[in-house]
Amino acid sequence: MSTMTREEIEQGLQENRFAPGGTARNAHAEVLAAAAEASGDSELFRDALDNLINSYLYSSESTKMLVPFARLLQEYDKDPGAFSKGDAHSLFWQFKWVATAISESPEIPLESATGWLDQMERRYRIAGYSERPVRESELWFADVIGDDERAERAYARWQAADRDDMSDCHACELNGQGHYAMLRGDDARALEVWQPVLAGDKTCAEEPHRVLATALLPLLRLGRFEEARAQHLRGYRMARGKESLLPSVGKHIEFCALTGNEPRGLEILAEHAAHVAPLANLDDRLSFHGGVLVLLRRLKDLGHGHLPAVPYEGVPRTVAELYEVLRADALDIARRFDARNGTTRVSERFLARIGGAPLVDVLPLGVRSAALPQPEPAAAPVAAPVPAPATDGAALAELVRRARAARDLGHPGSDGLWAEVAARVGTADAVDPLVRVDVADHRALAAARAGAGDAAALVTAVRDGYRALGREERAALSELRLASVAAQSGAAPGEIRELLAVALRAAEALEADEPLRGRRIALAELSAIRLESYLRSLEATDAHDHGHGHGHGQERAHGELAAELTAFVASHAQSLPDLVAEAEEMLGRIALSEGDPERAVPLLAAAAARAIAAGRPWQAVDPLVLRAGVLMSLGRPEEAEEAARSGLAHAGELTDAEQQAVVRLTLADILLERADAAEAAELALTAAHWFDQAGLTADGGAQARLLLARAYAHQHRNADAAEVLRSTLPDLLEHGEQQALAVREFLGDLLRELGEPREAAEQYLLAAELVKGWEDPRPQAGLAQSAADQLSEARLTPEAVAAYERALELHRLSGDAPVAEVRVLRSLAWLAIREEVSATGVARARALMAEAAGILETPQGDAPESPELRSELAQTWHQLAQVLDRWVSVHVQEDDDEDEESGPAEALGDAELTALRLEEVLLWDRAAGVYTDLGGDHLAERFQCLNNAAWTERELGRPEAGAARLSALIEELSTWPEGSVPEWILPRAERTVAHLTD
Repeated sequence: MSTMTREEIEQGLQENRFAPGGTARNAHAEVLAAAAEASGDSELFRDALDNLINSYLYSSESTKMLVPFARLLQEYDKDPGAFSKGDAHSLFWQFKWVATAISESPEIPLESATGWLDQMERRYRIAGYSERPVRESELWFADVIGDDERAERAYARWQAADRDDMSDCHACELNGQGHYAMLRGDDARALEVWQPVLAGDKTCAEEPHRVLATALLPLLRLGRFEEARAQHLRGYRMARGKESLLPSVGKHIEFCALTGNEPRGLEILAEHAAHVAPLANLDDRLSFHGGVLVLLRRLKDLGHGHLPAVPYEGVPRTVAELYEVLRADALDIARRFDARNGTTRVSERFLARIGGAPLVDVLPLGVRSAALPQPEPAAAPVAAPVPAPATDGAALAELVRRARAARDLGHPGSDGLWAEVAARVGTADAVDPLVRVDVADHRALAAARAGAGDAAALVTAVRDGYRALGREERAALSELRLASVAAQSGAAPGEIRELLAVALRAAEALEADEPLRGRRIALAELSAIRLESYLRSLEATDAHDHGHGHGHGQERAHGELAAELTAFVASHAQSLPDLVAEAEEMLGRIALSEGDPERAVPLLAAAAARAIAAGRPWQAVDPLVLRAGVLMSLGRPEEAEEAARSGLAHAGELTDAEQQAVVRLTLADILLERADAAEAAELALTAAHWFDQAGLTADGGAQARLLLARAYAHQHRNADAAEVLRSTLPDLLEHGEQQALAVREFLGDLLRELGEPREAAEQYLLAAELVKGWEDPRPQAGLAQSAADQLSEARLTPEAVAAYERALELHRLSGDAPVAEVRVLRSLAWLAIREEVSATGVARARALMAEAAGILETPQGDAPESPELRSELAQTWHQLAQVLDRWVSVHVQEDDDEDEESGPAEALGDAELTALRLEEVLLWDRAAGVYTDLGGDHLAERFQCLNNAAWTERELGRPEAGAARLSALIEELSTWPEGSVPEWILPRAERTVAHLTD
């Protein structure tokens, strides 16, 4: 026997209806249903059964609804009259859910499932409903049992039947129609059907959530990658954490696995680790785990089977282990469906799904994901050496020729070619000794770039190797590299200068007819200029540390370096344009360091032009990108865009990931400033991908994603922007207080636009904490007010009041924000009567409004009366009148109480009500007068005041006075120029006059 009272059960049902879907809600609903049944109250029991069915629906246990539905149907058959019209409609509506649950329950025999469909058809026909929902249910049942002819007939009859109030909403029906087209292999038709849902024109509680997930693979198969990326970002955000949408979550995981985003797929899997368990709904389990299996198989194929995945039934699992467990379980479920249905359709579809191949190598998503570790190398099989065919020698010779040509040209692809040469050479004996030294040269250069401790030894060995082979021009270059390695390793200035002198002597000692002699000498000179500048800066720093002047020394060093570079340019401008381009780029950078961007612009342009003329366009990228940034700082955006586009055009052969990223990020930043958000987003997305490839996810990658989020926001793609920003937020917060503040506020703005007030308030409050110690209180005041607005929107009244009061305190500290003060006071006034419109609350609201009006009526310094302040004053009077009107309404509402949150109020007599209404009219008239003075821009507010006053006059028994106000306005507006009056005002005013004079 239940110990719960009727009131406790009713209260429990009320709470349960608004609880988040899931097993916890279901368990509570089960307890309430048992208690209601034990109470013997049939009406209460019916309510509890209805609640239990709805609870199961929005969870992974939806198939459990069959039992409570059968009980509720029994109750209906016993006494249909006990069901209200709404109750009966709900029962028949739930029949559709039950039909789906039957298809998803292999333990229900085929005959029973068919019987349920027949019963649904009969009951709908008797109740006078259209057969449309019946045929849709029949379609999916016929599809799952493999009866395609029956499915086709059912689809045709579904579409032909009339819609009525038992039909699914348009969004859900379009989901089904598109899904059927997709199953028949027509992706284009499916996407066409889904378009109204994808565009947001047709929505409901679970759409577009499900369609966004289902559309991902059709979009990929049709090559519509940008749409697929956008729908993933938007759709996963909607499905995340919702138990009833686990099949959709599985599709997002599958999408990641098939687009080169396996790390993102793992993150989504981790977020839903609790649901990687035997779900009660077997169809949901098959669907969700199917998506997971696609990811796990892909990770195994990439060599990551040893990575930890998520636990299953409390046991930690690797990727490979989890794959085997889930696959075996899923195939068992599929076979149970097939055994019930008498076909192999479910198994065939499932196996085809989990065996799917990637649909694109890599589709950058924009969101930050942790990179996967390098896969464990597979053990190489031991095999006997096989003699290389004769053609291998010719192929190697050609590869070496290409590698040397790229090296001599300074081509970015040189490293890759030499790496391939090294792989082919291996330990073979019959290799040209010069090729071996060339390979060693490539390795030594890589070691020098990486700052390896053995770099000097490697370079020395290469020098000796070239010298032994009589290749003095290559040995001279190695001598120069030894000086660079010494500088990089922090050698003493004297040692570095000696090595530079040796390198120069080696270049000068080359035979006069050596084609590279002039180039080697010039390169030694340029390297000496560059390194000598570095050495002078070191010596200047030492002098500064010993008490000598530093600033003048630095200026002198810059001047000496510039003079040396200028002389170099003059000497070699005609013969060695690529080296001169390097010198001019250095001159441009010196000009920037000296605060002279105007001088830098032509130098950087010249450097790029020389590099292009020399046939080395990749060398032009850095000066062009730098020049673009300088031009933007000088307010020359068109030239900046031109420079950045040129840089991107010449970056095609670059192999350095960071360079590829920087040129795209630079152009994206410029384009966003120029209001081309779409192309900016595309470039920022690609930049983030390249930064990730360069291992700079937390640095350049974070900045690229911030710009990507800004570009999405400019396109009103707020959900995409929020997802990207959330993913990289931890990185951005590490980039200084100013950026952390801007990012928190930006995310708060996005969440506010998305209708997530709690989350928005959290970001504003965190941002406010960042500026708490600032001397200027205004930033904190603004953030506190934004947080308060969102807390109020979330109906967290005490928290909102506290935040508003803090904002008010800070605004008053600044002493220059009367409008902000007034708006806070008005917000507090409304919060005073939110929970209950009582005498105490109205008195507080009136006092706060009066305080706000007092601020606005007080002269603000010597400045003339501000139109903004006058408008705010009118708005304050207007809102005070509305507060009073709410107080009046509490006392005159009887059967139809429009304010359901109002509690009992102290009774007011007729005289008091009349006085309040007269005060309302006075306030609205005063506000309208101010709006009149402020002109046509405030016509809408003026009309609203006059309209409110007119209806209040009617309540006072003076409708003619109200009509006269609006008639005068109509007469005045008829003389205004055509197009200066909003179209809606005159018709509304005329209708109100007609009502008042009727």
